Amino acid sequence: MSFWIINLLIALLSFVIAGVSGIFLVPFLHKIKFGQPIKTEDGPKWHAKKQGTPTMGGFMFIISTVITAIAGYWIYRLRTGIDTTDKASFKPFYQLMSVIVFSALFGLIGFIDDYLKVARKHNDGLSAIQKIIFQLVVSVGFLFAIYKFGDGSTCLDLGFWVSPSLGIFYYILMVPVIIYLTNAVNLTDGVDGLCGSVTFVAMLIFTVCCSILKQNELSCFTMALAGGCLGFLIWNFNPAKCFMGDTGSMFLGAAVTGVGLVLHRHILLLLVALVYVIEALSVLIQRYYFKYTRMKTGEGKRLFKMTPIHHHFEMSGFSEYKIVITFSVTGIIFGVLGIITIL
Repeated sequence: MSFWIINLLIALLSFVIAGVSGIFLVPFLHKIKFGQPIKTEDGPKWHAKKQGTPTMGGFMFIISTVITAIAGYWIYRLRTGIDTTDKASFKPFYQLMSVIVFSALFGLIGFIDDYLKVARKHNDGLSAIQKIIFQLVVSVGFLFAIYKFGDGSTCLDLGFWVSPSLGIFYYILMVPVIIYLTNAVNLTDGVDGLCGSVTFVAMLIFTVCCSILKQNELSCFTMALAGGCLGFLIWNFNPAKCFMGDTGSMFLGAAVTGVGLVLHRHILLLLVALVYVIEALSVLIQRYYFKYTRMKTGEGKRLFKMTPIHHHFEMSGFSEYKIVITFSVTGIIFGVLGIITIL
């Protein structure tokens, strides 16, 4: 059974599990009143009609991804005849599990945040400091895990240039990279179907890269998550019947970052994640431009109508469907450029 057939079966099974689980999860979330509080100052005023839409729907693709990625890995090993008595052959499994556990722990941080929001019936969950502390601990643990399980390189791979070994400074640099990217993915979850669609594209791009780099076992995760995102989108396309919540978006953020770091192709990670990077960057630019103009003129000015930047497009008249298509196509373009960097 070929690499691509196994991966397509993994994606299909994950799609089915995620899609079918929504039949049970969405009514359950309605029943226990786990609805998303909407703060209109964080988005267009017409988003107020989404008040109470069930959140934590990210469990759909989290469950499907974990189950099918692990099952797919063992199917791949059995079908390709890898010597299961060779301890060294388990290195890809440990790397795969590192990404799964890393993503799940970030999903847990998101779940705590979601739960506090629902319990308090307010859009404030964990404080910024609490989130950063939890994320810092998990990030350090993940970096230790991938070092322990075979990736001892501390060079930055930018495609056209590979840096000298950075030693401990590599890990010091990667911690803020992880925290920035995972939170950037979280910020992208502001329009129905957007985060799930962009991540679906990212995982397909990563699967192609896994094939090129002979990281076939890791592709079990990328295709499982691609299928899971697609199954979730059945419930999340506009008008959304369910939101992924921070539970889902934090899981996705860690998944994208984790796969990129295990592949150890930093320019690839940047290009595949560029849509998320721009989303988070728009928030920072808006904030500091406002502060700068207020300091200089006494009146703060804004570059964008609203941030993250998908809200700017929304305020400019783009429909949610058009935003999803535009951002996903942008992800494809930059993802293809990422593939070119590793050829």
